[in-house]
Amino acid sequence: MVGPDLYMDEITLRVSTCTRDSNPSAGEPTYYASNGRDITGWTSLRVSRGIERCPSDFEVSFTEPYPGVSQVIVQPGDLVQVLLGSDVVLTGFVDRYLPSYNAREHTIRITGRSKCQDLVDCSAKWTGGQLLNLTVDQIAKQLCAVYGIDVNVASGTAIGDPIPQLNIMVGEPVYEVLERICRYRALLLYDQPDGSLLLANGGAGSGSIGTRKASSGFTEGVNVTSAGGMYSMDGRFSDYDAVYQGLDTFQDIGDGGNLIAHVTDPGVPRLRYRAIVSENVAGGSTVAQQRANWELAARMGRSMQVRLSTDSWRDSSGTLYEPNTLVDIDLPGLKLTPKTWLIADVTYLRNEQGTRADLTIMPPQAFYQEPVTLYPIAPDINTVSGANS
Repeated sequence: MVGPDLYMDEITLRVSTCTRDSNPSAGEPTYYASNGRDITGWTSLRVSRGIERCPSDFEVSFTEPYPGVSQVIVQPGDLVQVLLGSDVVLTGFVDRYLPSYNAREHTIRITGRSKCQDLVDCSAKWTGGQLLNLTVDQIAKQLCAVYGIDVNVASGTAIGDPIPQLNIMVGEPVYEVLERICRYRALLLYDQPDGSLLLANGGAGSGSIGTRKASSGFTEGVNVTSAGGMYSMDGRFSDYDAVYQGLDTFQDIGDGGNLIAHVTDPGVPRLRYRAIVSENVAGGSTVAQQRANWELAARMGRSMQVRLSTDSWRDSSGTLYEPNTLVDIDLPGLKLTPKTWLIADVTYLRNEQGTRADLTIMPPQAFYQEPVTLYPIAPDINTVSGANS
């Protein structure tokens, strides 16, 4: 067991003042950073990161007797790094500075999000609004460079062939553009502690989902302070039919242009039928099959999850628990046989009740990406297999 006394990490905010750079070089930050300072002594912390959370976010605060509180100097818009011990867990910007007081004490609360907040909040900016013959990572790097955000590809990730044409709608946020093309290539996208954006494969057999395993897991009675499970059937179906609706629905022969793909979930104990209209493109039977496989895998994966709390932010080797990390769980009190599942979301917490990490853990299948096609032409197909593993 890793107790809080072994790794009692200090909470540090490394803050710098930002001044806008009106003429930055391509890919460089759009601001100058100055007046760097480290601020410690925080008594309350929450940092949340997840494989489907973008951007990551944080909140810190401290309370002290009213005199002397003005020594803390933080402004909305400041560049900030959040450190737990010596580990950076978030790099971004201060969103809000929230001071308050009463007759007994003065409280300062600061909230912020990672650099990728600019991808979620701000519109894509690209002359002409069209990109041609570029791979997903090339598109991401060009759109993110406008806001000075780096893009990386996880080791083992298959990016796929170039996308012939991508049209960006006026006002469309960068993240929405990237999320759309990442689903097309069955990729996940989420931010990293340094503020960069990471692209990773989200299908069976990929090289970038669950590539790291925590050196210690979670065992009932050892390092789990509380746990809850969710095993659901309301989102699962016994039979899935994916229907490809052809461009010409007035054929005189055959099925009128519709091609059917069928998959079953043997874990559903009664008939529950689900029909899905797949993509309206040539090559539809293959697309429909992959669409049905994804529907089965994702619904099955999300029907099982564990939420637990542990009294440390770190595993037995001293490494922080992080999203996209495999972890062993042994929780017989939840009627769950030992499993190796994936950390989907982690929140590091410290307050008057102590230090803990809250984690959401699911089967890896929950993070297979939905295969989509962008245009009504012959598509590339992303394989989603192993749905019943």
